[in-house]
Amino acid sequence: MATLGDIGLAAVFNIGSAFVFLLAFAILRLQPFNDRVYFPKWYLKGLRSSPTHGGAFVKKFVNLDFRSYIKFLNWMPDALKMPEEELIDHAGLDSAVYLRIYLMGLKIFVPIAILSWTVLVPVNWTNSTLVTAAKLANITASDIDKLSISNIPLGSQRFWAHIVMAYAFTFWTCYVLLKEYATVADMRFHFLQTERRRPDQYSVLVRNVPPDPDESVSELVEHFFLVNHPDNYLTSQVVYNANKLASLVEKKKQMQNWLDYYQLKFSRNSTNKPLMKTGFLGLWGKKVDAIDHYKSEIENVSKEIAAEREKVTCDPKSIMPAAFVSFKTRWAAAVCAQTQQSRNPTLWLTDWAPEPRDVYWPNLAIPYVSLTLRRLIMGVAFFFLTFFFMIPITIVQSLASIEGLEKVLSFLKPLIEVKVIKAFIAGVLPGLALKLFLIFLPTILMIMSKFEGFISLSSLMRRSAARYYVFNLVNTFLCSVIVGSALQQLKSFINQSPSQIPKTIGMAIPMRATFFITYIMVDGWAGIAGEILRLKPLIIYHLKNFFLVKTEKDREEAMDPGSLEFNTGEPQIQLYFLLGLVYATVTPVLLPFILVFFALAYVVYRHQVINVYNQEYESAAAYWPDVHGRIITALVISQVLMMGLLATKHAAQSTPFLIALPILTIYFHSFCKGRYEPAFIRYPLEEAMMKDTLERARDQNLNLKSYLQNAYLHPVFKGEDDDEDEEIDGIKWETESELVPTKRFSQRNTPVPSKIGSSPPPSQHGTNRISNL
Repeated sequence: MATLGDIGLAAVFNIGSAFVFLLAFAILRLQPFNDRVYFPKWYLKGLRSSPTHGGAFVKKFVNLDFRSYIKFLNWMPDALKMPEEELIDHAGLDSAVYLRIYLMGLKIFVPIAILSWTVLVPVNWTNSTLVTAAKLANITASDIDKLSISNIPLGSQRFWAHIVMAYAFTFWTCYVLLKEYATVADMRFHFLQTERRRPDQYSVLVRNVPPDPDESVSELVEHFFLVNHPDNYLTSQVVYNANKLASLVEKKKQMQNWLDYYQLKFSRNSTNKPLMKTGFLGLWGKKVDAIDHYKSEIENVSKEIAAEREKVTCDPKSIMPAAFVSFKTRWAAAVCAQTQQSRNPTLWLTDWAPEPRDVYWPNLAIPYVSLTLRRLIMGVAFFFLTFFFMIPITIVQSLASIEGLEKVLSFLKPLIEVKVIKAFIAGVLPGLALKLFLIFLPTILMIMSKFEGFISLSSLMRRSAARYYVFNLVNTFLCSVIVGSALQQLKSFINQSPSQIPKTIGMAIPMRATFFITYIMVDGWAGIAGEILRLKPLIIYHLKNFFLVKTEKDREEAMDPGSLEFNTGEPQIQLYFLLGLVYATVTPVLLPFILVFFALAYVVYRHQVINVYNQEYESAAAYWPDVHGRIITALVISQVLMMGLLATKHAAQSTPFLIALPILTIYFHSFCKGRYEPAFIRYPLEEAMMKDTLERARDQNLNLKSYLQNAYLHPVFKGEDDDEDEEIDGIKWETESELVPTKRFSQRNTPVPSKIGSSPPPSQHGTNRISNL
């Protein structure tokens, strides 16, 4: 178990690591040849030019202004200067609200830390319970444990201080959550009301279009919406299964990169033509001319792309029973997206369309009827992944300790017993081992989310984040606490009667705070400092810049900054909320470490959002209800654990007073869910009409159809000549839309020819009659 000295050494190690990372970043960011790595967002916006284009040769690569090195920490105040409104315009609402999560952590935990250290630490410290227990029952304890609730004697009246503080912490947390929910909801409404025109404001995604033997999906969708939304329907775009075509296009792009590489290599040394082997990964096979080989391969793939493109556009089997439908106004889109379209609630399902950048095109090809089965399969798979992961995590945690290493590697016992090494193993290794063990988990969870069929990047991120949070809750927190405590107190368990084991667990759970302190320092201090260094993007950029870049467009692709990874970042934040709320009344010594994390992460990620990350999509902070709900979950868990802990402390008279806390917290969550969550799910018709009215007043001749016609065309078709573009002006919007005929002889029909179908108007004496879909 880590002692106070071990924690001190771990703090020195992690603070030193963080300082090295920050110092390296401060130096590397000043070098001209790294400018595109550390400030790519400004290049993408066209507001920054490369410092390597002019001046002396040395100055193109090295910053010779030594005064800039003296102010190497200036990036911190610079990151805090940009006002929030300007930040929203610069980076989007998603990024600005994401930063508010870190700020909310400071708002919650600064008062809690001050109060707990003022009240609870003296209450805990002025006892000798653990010293006595160590002598009588072989209980292992450290100096940090003496600052925790474990040091309070059984049945003591001092537990009232912890109960009162639990109420105070709960009320303060709920107050901050309420204010933040209201603020973010207002920010979302303001953003939606003032943001520029976007295709998703006018569009819905229609799924589960019923099959029809007489009409194509395009004709059926157009007919349905012209009949049921006659004054508002504008245009539609069916969904194609173009996954194979997309893979061919990607294959061609990769081959083009290799061709560019070999051509650039040949241009630098024209005496020798580059050769390559045609076998697996170029390791074996016949040697051929690399440039001629890739030119030939690109030509063959281009032919495949042309054939596949023709197949996708002509084969009815490549058209999915889904379509993006656009309307003349936001109000009409809101009505369609938020209402039932058919008497059969399983058909003609409508929902808001993601913005075009947010669409995850491969999953649109998944049949809607298979989504339930896919999600059931992934639910079962995630259950086994979560609980079977406990076994290796338990093994790793047991080995990442002094006792575990001495048992497995007994020949290293003399080395392990060296004071510095022993302190490193106790203070750093457990947190580092857990961090490394979970490195591939986000990728696994994202693959599972994609298999489930979510059709937008934002929903994939939220789903993956939700699963990562549950995994962290079960394995990183509960498994580490319960299993770790049981292993530490194994000797005591063996020598005690079964009736005494719950008491030992009650005393041992707070002792795991030392493990989480080491984890916070590794993940939350050194890890956050490593984030700003961007070592991996730095290496990749310079490799691409040297081997592949020939044009400015190539250079822009090479410096692709990526975006905030919500699926990993938000669950990480939630783990710290959970640890802070659980240990606020149990082991308050952990809170300063969490405060350092929130403060450092807020500054670092604010810098990254301003200068680096280029958000792929904009969901207008649609994820906030998830953030709120997980903090509420953490609050309820902390209250339940507190009740269980006091039950083992013979505090029977005081424990019932805690029962009201989870009840009040759940009621508070229910209130917030009813009051604020609709703002993140539905779009008020009042707001939609207001924005439509303002837009009509400002731009009376807006040609909306040309703006929306190809907005949701699959990216692999972009660049082709658009289909017939029928302009529609503002005056025509006010006229009644023409209905279209169906080809179904068993139903009624409209007397006007279809804009898509080529059949003549039906005879009034035929079997076709006006359809009343």
